Amino acid sequence: MAELTPIMLSALQHYSYCPRQCALIHQEQTFDDNVHTVRGHLAHERVDSGESGTEYGVRVERSLPLYSERYGLTGRADAVEFLEDGTPYPVEYKQGKRQKKAHDDVQLVGQALCLEEMTGMAVPEGAIFHHKSRRRRAVPITPELRDYTLGLIAKVRALLESGKMPPPVDERALCKECSLQDSCQPDIAGNRARIRRLHATLFETDDGGDV
Repeated sequence: MAELTPIMLSALQHYSYCPRQCALIHQEQTFDDNVHTVRGHLAHERVDSGESGTEYGVRVERSLPLYSERYGLTGRADAVEFLEDGTPYPVEYKQGKRQKKAHDDVQLVGQALCLEEMTGMAVPEGAIFHHKSRRRRAVPITPELRDYTLGLIAKVRALLESGKMPPPVDERALCKECSLQDSCQPDIAGNRARIRRLHATLFETDDGGDV
C-alpha cells in the first residue's frame, strides 16, 4: 500500500469548522491571530511546555507527539493521561467556555486513532478541557463519531491533494469568530455577482475606454 502523505490532526478541526479555513492554514500556510487565538495560546502555555509527571496517581504526558501510519495522521496531544490499566485518555485544551463543539471532538478522535495504533490499546473516551470555565467535557469515542472522523480525514486529504481553494461558507457566525477574515475575505470571495462585475470592468479606464 502506498504511504499516505501525513496530515496534521489540527486540520481535522479546521476542516470541520470551515474547509476554506483548513485550506488557508494547511495549504497556503496562512495564519493570523485574533483575541480568540491569543487566548488559546495563553491557555496552552503549560501544555506546550512538555511538562510530564504524575497527578492524583495518574501518569500524564503533555505535548505528546502522535502519529498514525494507517490513517496518515501526525501532530501532538495537549495531554494524555494513562489510566491504571495503561489505557490512554487524551485531553484537548480549548480556551472557551464549556460547550459541545463537533469540530473540537473530531480532533480528539484523531488523537484517539493515533494512540490506539501507537499503544495497541482501545481508547473509548477522551475529554475537552475548557480553560475559561475550568471544566472538562467527557467525549465518548462512539462508532458514529469514529466513522464521521474517518470520513473527514478522507475529505481533508482530498482537499490538500487537490490544491484547490474552497469557497467561503455562508455562515456569518463562523466568520465573525475566525481570525482569518482579512485573508479569507468571505464577503468579496463569496459574492460571485460582484466578482463578475469587477472582472468585466477590470481593464476599463476612468473615461470609459479600455486600457
